[in-house]
Amino acid sequence: MIELSGRRPLRNPVMITAFEGWNDAAEAATDAVETLELAWHAEPLGEIDPDDYYDFQVNRPTVALIDGVSRRITWPTSRLSLARPPDCDRDVVLLRGLEPNMRWRAFCAELIDAATQLGVTEVINLGALLSDSPHSRPVPVTGSATDSATARRLGLEQSRYEGPTGIVGVFNDACIQAGIPSTSLWAAVPHYAASPPCPKATLALLRHVENALDIPMPYGDLPDLAVAWERSVDQLAEEDAEIGEYVRALEQQKDDPEVPEDAGEAIAREFERYLRHRREGSN
Repeated sequence: MIELSGRRPLRNPVMITAFEGWNDAAEAATDAVETLELAWHAEPLGEIDPDDYYDFQVNRPTVALIDGVSRRITWPTSRLSLARPPDCDRDVVLLRGLEPNMRWRAFCAELIDAATQLGVTEVINLGALLSDSPHSRPVPVTGSATDSATARRLGLEQSRYEGPTGIVGVFNDACIQAGIPSTSLWAAVPHYAASPPCPKATLALLRHVENALDIPMPYGDLPDLAVAWERSVDQLAEEDAEIGEYVRALEQQKDDPEVPEDAGEAIAREFERYLRHRREGSN
């Protein structure tokens, strides 16, 4: 069980989550939560005991020097913190961590127990996935909500995905089973520009969180970073003819309603073949 420190009555708290790993393309989701932690000066609340959920040969602890002499070990885990946004009548519980390697149901049960103790009234789960969306267009944000009315209110593109899921999907379901209203927001990161960071996707997630909660988000320099990121990918496309052609095909597919919906997948498969052949040719 998570030991919560500095507990005090919270004001209609909402929990915002993000997990590194499979659910976090270009680290866009965890960067969003980290942005909130720093801007809102979040205070530590507690953390999951990592021994029960993480394989330390997969997610290794790190060592750091303190004062250049002693060493401190930091264990990989998932941590809760509390933020009090300025000019806001509710508190925000932030959860940033790692997708567990084992015992997912027990992991989610611990988080649900913590949310219940804190009086959390709703949960926003953030994720990011690789897609065939062009970098030069607005970042699509898909998702699911407890009910269709909430999804419509948030302007979500409803996800039609079926298949393997990550801890975001599992925890979202755990919240619903526990009777806590829960929304998942997924930003689409272009797979040809997947190296972190992706400030444009992070910005898109935070804008949807603002819309969902009606709490002003501390964007800071994210809008400028998003513009700079897009320009850098523009340059990549200009310097590589094949990538440029691929991007133009994606843009046409995105802009032309007459193009079949599955055209993007076909374009992506063709581009993946090109990348595979180029890698083989360089060996």
